[in-house]
Amino acid sequence: MDFGATRAVIDAAWQSSIVPALERYIAIPNQSPAFDPDWQRHGHMERAVQLVVDWVRSRNVPGLAVEVVRLDGRTPVLWLELPGDSGDTVLLYGHLDKQPPMEGWSDGLGPWTPVLRDGKLYGRGGADDGYAAFASVVALEALQRQGVPHARCVVLIEACEESGSTDLPAYIEALAERIGTPSLVVCLDSGCGNYEQLWVTTSLRGLVGGTLGVTVLDEGVHSGAASGVVPSSFRIARQLLSRLEDERSGAILPAALHVEIPAERRAQAAAAAAVLGAGVAGGFPFAGGTRPVSDDVTEQLLNRTWRPQLEVTGAAGLPALEHAGNVLRPTTTLKLSLRLPPTLDAGAATTALRTLLTADAPHGAEVRFSAEQGTSGWNAPPLAAWLAESAARASHACFGRDACYQGEGGTIPFMAMLGERFPQAQFVITGVLGPRSNAHGPNEFLHLATGARLTACVAMILADHYRAT
Repeated sequence: MDFGATRAVIDAAWQSSIVPALERYIAIPNQSPAFDPDWQRHGHMERAVQLVVDWVRSRNVPGLAVEVVRLDGRTPVLWLELPGDSGDTVLLYGHLDKQPPMEGWSDGLGPWTPVLRDGKLYGRGGADDGYAAFASVVALEALQRQGVPHARCVVLIEACEESGSTDLPAYIEALAERIGTPSLVVCLDSGCGNYEQLWVTTSLRGLVGGTLGVTVLDEGVHSGAASGVVPSSFRIARQLLSRLEDERSGAILPAALHVEIPAERRAQAAAAAAVLGAGVAGGFPFAGGTRPVSDDVTEQLLNRTWRPQLEVTGAAGLPALEHAGNVLRPTTTLKLSLRLPPTLDAGAATTALRTLLTADAPHGAEVRFSAEQGTSGWNAPPLAAWLAESAARASHACFGRDACYQGEGGTIPFMAMLGERFPQAQFVITGVLGPRSNAHGPNEFLHLATGARLTACVAMILADHYRAT
């Protein structure tokens, strides 16, 4: 491979074709089905799918087949297939559904308004994960342009990832024979510790969640008359959460929700901490004098990748401030999101969580926990020597620095699914979600230079995979 020629193809494609396509993509409010149950009628997902299909066809990559696969009642899947020069298969993955818009975008920015500023493309879904389809195709195009041999490549782009990939298992079953048995999986839906080197994700946390509801009355009553007689539903909810979480440290208390952290992952976290230093916490917009949970950078990384953590992501039964009268409210409902260690079974965690929260309710209150579908995490298999060498070479060629390895705190259901189905495969999980990129929040952005460099890394790894297999 001529690296200069590869970068020339990729850089030109990003500037003249990928960025304009992503701007059109960002403008489409194609929220994931969990956030837009009427997605079929609204048609935004269909518009996003068609945009990607039309763009892929416009690239005229020789031999690249494009197909939209549809199963009744499910979001579509985009299937791209490029024949290879060997009997091996590489599976490349991404998604095109989006998180909801969220409030708090800075002046001049908005979820559905693409804005180019200081080498970043702002808007919902560009980095998470609209770029993946475009980058995958351009990486393949760069190989084709030079006649560099590669394995058969299948690009699978789903439209339900932000809803827990609930539709994906059915597609994996339906497409099992066509997919075959990949020896390499490339996923472009992860994070990077900085924008200065290639970051390979070694693990992903799982996720369980649901709604915790506490009811103490059939209707609200005067707080002056009832307080001290009727227990507060908020206080009871707080007590129940204290069974799960130490409110002082944030540590999750039940041993059943923890796992032993592998020595290799601890070593990788320490190495990543040495590279990132204060940048781990510095990547977040702390308010005022707020400090991190821990001052130890390695502990910060292990906390967000291998330890369970709780967040209350929503609440009901609490009136807006302007409507909050002196009433002892009848009910408090909290939406819980509990991140799980990568190797902890989500089903067992859900059972443990329900038992913990609903047993022996304080004051005999009515307590219910409605669990959402849990998703187990993923821990990468041992890295093959060829892939370690390839990642190092690609990072040096594209970024000028060593490749780094770290776990991620997020969840990609597809990875756990593929890990079980293809235990012999190697995995390259990577992405552009770096400091302040703020996926799922306001001011999400795609760091464009990193997107182009990462595309070149993928092309180099695909070429090395062919030589190794």
